[in-house]
Amino acid sequence: MARKIAILVRDRQSEAFRISAGLIVLDDVIDIFVLDRKVEADPDTQRNYELCRDMDLKLFTNSRENPELEFLAADAMADKLTEYDFIDPY
Repeated sequence: MARKIAILVRDRQSEAFRISAGLIVLDDVIDIFVLDRKVEADPDTQRNYELCRDMDLKLFTNSRENPELEFLAADAMADKLTEYDFIDPY
């Protein structure tokens, strides 16, 4: 049975996106939550971010600075996080 894993992305964005992409080999459900800031524009972060998008991982944010991601207000995000088996913060 597939587990649901939430990756919370804040400070170490490149690493968080890289780990998220790597976790898909486990055949689990991986959703990414970018918190309180814009996705960084540096090449490493962008490469890993694009890989996650190419792998059709669901990406959510509570920041209006990420219009390409699905926006969730803080209270809606907190409710959604209760659905996950594991929450991994970065």
